[in-house]
Amino acid sequence: MNETPHSLGTARTLWDLLDRRARLTPDRPVLLQKDRTVTFDGLRTRAERTAAGLYAMGVRPGTVVAWQLPTRIETVVLVFALARLGAVQSPVIPFYRDREVGFALRESRAEYFAVPGVWRGFDHTEMARRLGARGAFEAYDALPDGDPDALPAPPRDGTSVRWIYWTSGTTSDPKGVLHTDRSLIAGGACLAHALRLSADDVGSVAFPYAHIGGPDYTVMLLLYGFPAVLFEHFALPDALPEYRRHGVTVAGGSTAFYSMFLAEQRKLPPGEKAVPSLRLLAGGGAPKPPELYHAVVREMGVQLTHGYGMTEVPMITMGSPDDTAEHLATTEGRPPESMEIRIVDGEVRLRGEAVCRGYLDPAQSAEVFDADGFLRTGDLGHLTATGHLVLTGRRKDVIIRKGENISAKEIEDLLCAHPDIADTAVIGLPDPDRGERVCAVVEQPDGADAVTLDTVTSYLRARGLSVHKLPEQLEVVDALPRNETLRKVLKYRLRERFSDMA
Repeated sequence: MNETPHSLGTARTLWDLLDRRARLTPDRPVLLQKDRTVTFDGLRTRAERTAAGLYAMGVRPGTVVAWQLPTRIETVVLVFALARLGAVQSPVIPFYRDREVGFALRESRAEYFAVPGVWRGFDHTEMARRLGARGAFEAYDALPDGDPDALPAPPRDGTSVRWIYWTSGTTSDPKGVLHTDRSLIAGGACLAHALRLSADDVGSVAFPYAHIGGPDYTVMLLLYGFPAVLFEHFALPDALPEYRRHGVTVAGGSTAFYSMFLAEQRKLPPGEKAVPSLRLLAGGGAPKPPELYHAVVREMGVQLTHGYGMTEVPMITMGSPDDTAEHLATTEGRPPESMEIRIVDGEVRLRGEAVCRGYLDPAQSAEVFDADGFLRTGDLGHLTATGHLVLTGRRKDVIIRKGENISAKEIEDLLCAHPDIADTAVIGLPDPDRGERVCAVVEQPDGADAVTLDTVTSYLRARGLSVHKLPEQLEVVDALPRNETLRKVLKYRLRERFSDMA
């Protein structure tokens, strides 16, 4: 076989991609979890048997199957079993409860619902019963099993909607995002090719597999033929022994993950590495402050490449290890050739194969696409002369104070370099005189000197921030509210909490 990562990326469906990789390197490992190892051929074989079991239960091409499962080998097997059948999958983050799960089940009209039983003290089976979920079954240790000879032919069409993902909660109302196998393959290929990985690497999945990053990452494993360590529950320093044991070379997930690894590194004496085999931190989610990039490279001795993606478009741009330090610190990388980026009135708009087909609600789809078929992201930014994308904030993160637009991200990047601030979120709050006032909400590291509004504004003045952008309110919290996927800050909760405080 003369398959290459780029040629594998032309696979029409996710099942086609797995099948081609399993034929190419059948005995190489793909999934590592504690003492268990699954090879590419083993994944294909187990997925076919599970597909046969699901088929015997009544799952057919086009059947909507919701699943709310942790990051486990069995979850990946189930995903590829459903892909083998051509079912429509609706992944649900395992931390969600009755309100969010009930909404997802109703809106997707799921005919089956896979749950982990009792997981981390919560009874998902009982919740499924309360919600009246159809076809609920447990899929934690044991999966349906059957004879693959009973299966129909695998699906050949990769452009039909086969995925319903749910926006993960930086706003209060989730939306069902429609994806195809090809849109997920395109997103994963962008990530894989940008990172310059090889079959000798060992990756890690430390975030919920039900997140859009799950298939994104799995496509990368299939394209390049290397394994990843799965973490059912991620916490540092508890997870570090598994990183060391399996010789992980690529880790990350989001900005919050970089900060956690850096915090562990800072506990060690000079010259000792938290994960000796680690050479690259990579991820996406919330934009990273430039100072965080420099601190990771300087103190951990590894490279950091950051990208830009969203549930609607799993990978848009990605930093590459051969980018300059300036580009890696201050941009979100470049798009692949298949992604068109258009800046309209400062807003980033997108068109390409990785872009979703829209939302379950047709009215929401009509609102998000412009007349030329570009997706309105709501993100603000600009392209550099080299084609790198710089994000400057969200439309809703633009604070309008006395008619002047203020970027929350600009202030956040400056505050993240303050030695007594671990993390921050800058928000606009309603103000009768100014329209909105600038409020900085900060976390402090252990042992830090207390910060005040005066010390913060003095620091920002010294860094050259214009006077009209200075925060007029400072709130110190034990922890910023975050979602359970890539740990993005939930600014709407901060606005709700502090809006009535003058």
